[in-house]
Amino acid sequence: MYDKFIQNLKGIFTIWYRDVLRYSRDRARIVASLAQPLLFLFIFGSGLSPVMSNLGGGHLDFRQFMFPGILGMTVLFTSIFSAVSIVWDREFGFFKEVMAAPISRAAVALGKVAGGSTIALFQGCIILLLSPILNIQLTLFQIITLVGLMLLLAMVMTSLGILIASRQRSMEGFQMIMNFLLMPMFFLSGAFFPLKNIPLWMEILAKIDPVAYGVDPLRQVVLSKTVPSMVIEMLSNYSIAVNSLVMAGFATAFLIPAILLFGKRD
Repeated sequence: MYDKFIQNLKGIFTIWYRDVLRYSRDRARIVASLAQPLLFLFIFGSGLSPVMSNLGGGHLDFRQFMFPGILGMTVLFTSIFSAVSIVWDREFGFFKEVMAAPISRAAVALGKVAGGSTIALFQGCIILLLSPILNIQLTLFQIITLVGLMLLLAMVMTSLGILIASRQRSMEGFQMIMNFLLMPMFFLSGAFFPLKNIPLWMEILAKIDPVAYGVDPLRQVVLSKTVPSMVIEMLSNYSIAVNSLVMAGFATAFLIPAILLFGKRD
């Protein structure tokens, strides 16, 4: 029993290491994945700043408001598309070799979650370095908290990506499903506008959007030293603890069926 446990741990580490190593060697992917967040933040954000000048009672620049949403977007897109390697490996036959290894299917799924979450966290940390440009003050405690929140969001979205990718047979099918889900999830997360006084149908959709529970605590932490507390209360939906618990629930709800689907023979 102990030997099997150690074997599964080694399997999780190997799959995690393979994904991280492949990512670190693909510099074009690293640069390209940063292009979209920077485009939204400095072009889209700068263009709308004059229009949104009254946001937070005039205490908050629109780009500062957007910044936590851009962090969430970076984690979201990186996490989801990390799961594309499952479809890629299946098409080229490598997935069958992984499934034939003497480790459990749960170890394979957990290794993919760990790898995708690590990559998404790294991308988010790169975007976090832009905070001084936006006059956002961050203490060491805030940075540690943000790393934890981004990692939790990354686990949620990587688990969702793996859940979808685990039964997909083609890159085209996976990409169509992702395109159908990603943009609505992102725009309903509160990244570009507060989720207050919105239409009922939009409020309902936002409440079932896991990304919304990631952006909300990120915004509370990022802006805690930059704007008055009353502005943060005005923009927030739930406490950081509630958001974190909901994200943990989403991660469990996505990960368990993903593991079960990994257990089925292809």
